Amino acid sequence: SVPFLIRLFPSLLTKFVYLNFLAFPFFVDFRRPELLVNNTISLYLTTEPGVTVGIWHTVPSSRGAEAQGKDQRWFEEALADDHPVIIYLHGNGGTR
Repeated sequence: SVPFLIRLFPSLLTKFVYLNFLAFPFFVDFRRPELLVNNTISLYLTTEPGVTVGIWHTVPSSRGAEAQGKDQRWFEEALADDHPVIIYLHGNGGTR
């Protein structure tokens, strides 16, 4: 019966292949990354009208002591210094 259901509803196959309806870990507030990862802040970028992308900015552990207790402005200024920036694209699950 599974092949028959997939033939009738092809969107089911996509859901089961990518499992993007699952948000793992469960019951985590991704807007507060400092509870999960040290030296991290949540920022939002508007890529085009009506589209906002949430990002996390994590500074290296070598700057961890300096980042303690800093606000969003400090993290934004840290992006403009001479240190390299690594962009990690996590996938299409709708979560970070």
